Amino acid sequence: MSFLDSSVWGGKIYTNGWTKGSAESADVIEPATGEVLGSAGMASPEDVFAAATRAATAQKEWAAKKPEERAAVLRRAGQVFEDHVDELNTWVQRETGAIAPKAGLETHVAANECFDAAGLPHHPAGDVLTSDEDHWSFARRQPAGVVAVISPFNFPLILSIRSVAPALALGNAVILKPDPRTPVSGGVMIMRAFEEAGLPAGVLQLLPGGAATGAALTEAPEVRIVSFTGSTAAGRKVGEACGRNLKRAHLELGGNNALVVLPGADVAAAASAGAFGSFLHQGQVCMTTGRHLVHESLKDEYVAALKEKAENLPVGDPTGQVAIGPIIDAGQRDNIDRIVRGAKDAGANIEAGGTYENLFYAPTVISGIDQDNPAWAEEIFGPVAPVMSFSSIEEAAEIINANEYGLSVGILGDVGPAMRLADMVHSGKVHINEQTVSDESNAPFGGVGASGTGSRFGGYAANIEAFTETQWLTMRPEIAPYPF
Repeated sequence: MSFLDSSVWGGKIYTNGWTKGSAESADVIEPATGEVLGSAGMASPEDVFAAATRAATAQKEWAAKKPEERAAVLRRAGQVFEDHVDELNTWVQRETGAIAPKAGLETHVAANECFDAAGLPHHPAGDVLTSDEDHWSFARRQPAGVVAVISPFNFPLILSIRSVAPALALGNAVILKPDPRTPVSGGVMIMRAFEEAGLPAGVLQLLPGGAATGAALTEAPEVRIVSFTGSTAAGRKVGEACGRNLKRAHLELGGNNALVVLPGADVAAAASAGAFGSFLHQGQVCMTTGRHLVHESLKDEYVAALKEKAENLPVGDPTGQVAIGPIIDAGQRDNIDRIVRGAKDAGANIEAGGTYENLFYAPTVISGIDQDNPAWAEEIFGPVAPVMSFSSIEEAAEIINANEYGLSVGILGDVGPAMRLADMVHSGKVHINEQTVSDESNAPFGGVGASGTGSRFGGYAANIEAFTETQWLTMRPEIAPYPF
């Protein structure tokens, strides 16, 4: 019997900590073939409220465990990902439409997130404060309680585990709601890893579901924090609901990320970086290079080089030797095509691609574009590379900042001008002589503007800030005197 083919799987994913709650279920579809991989039980709002009550009870005992006990569970969970990497990689490929290197990246990062989080239980949990009173004064970090994690379909394992692991390590209980299209990669793998690692029952619960399930997580009184990764439109709704219910919301949302090619840059190397940034995982990455901003002296040469890259990238079933796999579903594919068609109608040139077969969308390069064109203004979330020129560093900064998103910027070329441009742009991340897609478990991750509420993921400082509350504690040797 394989790691995932256990009594808790068997072709059906059950909700609420492996106990099926609602009668509804949804098929898990392989986008490359249309094959049904399994069926996931969908959690109802009633399931959410029951899970939150259970989690609040389990959390108290979990938080009371010694730091070394919590750390050991995190280390064992990370080892589980490494021990079952081949099976897990296959699932990520089939469920998300990922090529093999992308699948391997997800499982590798999942293990590292657990290993890094294992250091959190022993991390300093507060400060000794100065005081003008005759007492000791401390600020100490305590678990927030119950954390809800809502994750998307594109990198479901990474974008779930990066919140689940640190939240658990810091003594919280977690309710995990993966996208219903990717409940195995975004949920079952993580549940099984922590089950094998010895995490007590109820501390982590899996609740696949749709919008109603997510809305219930923002309403459940036991949930103190919602960690959401997804679209800006959905994130706004989550933020509004959390604000109304006085919950903390960590929102990592969309992006329309710019890659700037400075004058004098190596065009061949820049086009390689640009192709990777735009076409990795079919462009279904929040950090995807959605805008190529090329100095006017290099634009034509760059477009030609990028076009050649696009036309020669093999497209097909990601379990084969290809670079580009399928779009997650027909709805997403049709939205990509709507934007590409709209770009052409607005006067842009389709240099490569712009076509699809089933869910396989050809890598697409667009030129002759302006800032009002939908392919430049909107987040496409597909394998599309719009190219525009600029004449000066100041103009490049103005074009970048004119967009509502502020997640990631890549700058290619001479470091001096790149540093000056980096100081001008509004972005959560700036990568000089790298493209826009990058993530490390120990680095703060987040965006500004419509890309979210800043760096709420990655590294000890960000994770402690995200998943704990600060309590002020004072202490005197005897009862203080008062004038009453």
